[in-house]
Amino acid sequence: MRAVEVKEFGGPEVLAVVDAPEPVAAAGEVLIRVATADVGFLDLLLRSGAGKEYFPVHPPFVPGSVVAGTVITAGPGVDTAWIGRRVATPTASSGVGGGSPTGGYAELALAKADTLVEVPEEVNLVQAAALVSDGRTAIAVADRANIQPGDRVLITAAAGGLGTLLIQLARAAGAEVIAAARGEAKLALAQRLGAQHVVDYSEPGWVERVRALSGGGVQVVLDGAGGAIGTATLAATARGGVILGYGNAAGGFAPFDPESVAAQGVTVVSLFDIADPAADWKSMQEQALREVAAGRLEVVIGQTFPLDDAVAAHEAIAARAAIGRTILTV
Repeated sequence: MRAVEVKEFGGPEVLAVVDAPEPVAAAGEVLIRVATADVGFLDLLLRSGAGKEYFPVHPPFVPGSVVAGTVITAGPGVDTAWIGRRVATPTASSGVGGGSPTGGYAELALAKADTLVEVPEEVNLVQAAALVSDGRTAIAVADRANIQPGDRVLITAAAGGLGTLLIQLARAAGAEVIAAARGEAKLALAQRLGAQHVVDYSEPGWVERVRALSGGGVQVVLDGAGGAIGTATLAATARGGVILGYGNAAGGFAPFDPESVAAQGVTVVSLFDIADPAADWKSMQEQALREVAAGRLEVVIGQTFPLDDAVAAHEAIAARAAIGRTILTV
């Protein structure tokens, strides 16, 4: 099979298409003929070597932790009824060391049977791949935020895959949404999805603008940016508000001064607080798929690339040029 391999840590140029042995489904696993593979910021970190302190990957490896496609074989102990079904799922492994061909950037990939979610007919496999991570995380973040009708909600990185879903979920909950992103195209997308106000956080004074638009501060911050942008949202939050930080693309998860947070009576909830291993993540993914199938939730796919152009996909994300979700088509 054809696969994209990281031969050594480095920039996008270290990604190379190779011929790899076909993986074989072990007990509890299935083999999927991949139609689409999600490309996430984590993939860039692992390719560069920056994420190795958290994820023990060693080149050569096949990146990609999420795929959608069709089950073609079932390993021992797996219900053969899965064979032939369209599914979206995390892969069994991101290819940890030894060139293990189990990541998603490949024509075939392994997945654990207990992570499989069947894709409704109304949802295509590009959308389905985009929802494996973002769909369930958006549901979890929105549930934890407990947004009430009339709440003023600030969403940073609002034009990303997760941000675009959260705009829609916040509006459905009755919130007044202020979407923050960088550049006219991203702000226009946020408005089209329902944000009543947009702010460009690459411009000076953006926090003051948020405070003015919200009448002195928002009740809820959904921070997908992190870094200095995320930290600055504290000044845009009303007393007694809540900040949920789930993104780190702007330079790590946002650090907050505990004394400043306490003085303002703000509750800060991190991704690690939200990402409860005991949560029913599969159910939340299924919920997101149902919302898309019913036409109540739009999945924004900003760009797709064929498998051979994985380098271009990584370059687009690194340049902050990507809007919505980025998907490889196989």
